[in-house]
Amino acid sequence: MTVNVNGTVAAGWEPVREEFGAFVAAERISPEAQLAVYHRGRRVVDLWAGEDTGADTLSGVFSITKGAAHLVVALLAQDGVLELDRPVSAYWPEFTGDGKEGLTVRQLVAHQAGLVNTDEGFDYEEIADDALIAARLAGQKPRWEPGTAYGYHASVIGALTGEVVRRATGRSLQEVYEERIRAPFGIDLYMGLPEALGERWKPVLDTVLTPAQAALRAAGAARAPELQPVAFNQHRDQPMDLVTFANHPRVRALGPASAGGMGSARGVAALYAAAIGVLDGRPALLTPRTAAEVARPHGAELGPDRVTTESDHFALGFERQPAVGPAAFGHSGAAGGQGFADPATGVAYGYTRRRFGFPGGVAYENGALTAAVLKAAGDAGRG
Repeated sequence: MTVNVNGTVAAGWEPVREEFGAFVAAERISPEAQLAVYHRGRRVVDLWAGEDTGADTLSGVFSITKGAAHLVVALLAQDGVLELDRPVSAYWPEFTGDGKEGLTVRQLVAHQAGLVNTDEGFDYEEIADDALIAARLAGQKPRWEPGTAYGYHASVIGALTGEVVRRATGRSLQEVYEERIRAPFGIDLYMGLPEALGERWKPVLDTVLTPAQAALRAAGAARAPELQPVAFNQHRDQPMDLVTFANHPRVRALGPASAGGMGSARGVAALYAAAIGVLDGRPALLTPRTAAEVARPHGAELGPDRVTTESDHFALGFERQPAVGPAAFGHSGAAGGQGFADPATGVAYGYTRRRFGFPGGVAYENGALTAAVLKAAGDAGRG
């Protein structure tokens, strides 16, 4: 396959472009990918490749949205508007019964509520509406005693934390994000895509599996933990299709905080650059103390994830980044994208792909791309 790699890299960052180009050339079908990296105050990587993807193309970024949502939570906790160790019910009185009344905001954000979905799930119109999701989950019996285990609340965590934000501030999480983070920093990552930007939007594309990949996917689905289809809203008579979800007009319009963001790699990288203060020399959104707190492991002592069976996966709403370093925090997206910040190296990384990778979740190429980025950052620090 021949797909041109476009864009620029700063001097010393050429190996990142080479790695990106090698990955694109090795793909059977164009991944429609973008890569952007900030390092200590400047953008040093700005690359894209695809038949229908440009520098400023916007598309669904899935759970990368959770990083934006939980940056809002971290900022409000830093401001003292939210108290992480206060019960959720102190902000949201209806959040009671079956042990929910003792759950703290910290535990909620760390995926410990046991409310991975309702018994009946949500259709596409409903899954776009965070307020509706939150209202239904408030009366749902948890799948485990809240605070005693954790499991990835894939489709609903943004609605749950968003309701706490709304009760504490009088504003939706999406509104706070727009006012405090996206607009002031000019970040090209939206929770609710403005109609004026519709011409820049391109749909998420499904992957085309080989017979061997199709067999592996089917075998994986058969072995999936009991709660996994529930958490991903696939326990309905008509299971939710992730491509249809990302491209649904109501999802684009409302920007549900769990997985409904629309953005570019530039936007993802800028989000994390703004968090740690490496965006064009502007002050960091998070103090070093807050950045360290959101990167700290949460829930490791509670055993493996009840949804995914992974261990020691979550920081405070973010995913830990062990391949980057103990200070790093970020979040991946279902199509293969990834975003993270690393205060130790001054790196903010954003990678998106419009075409789903196999098998889904953070795509394999992020490993080599991240390694190339960190090496270039280290070489720059020694120069």
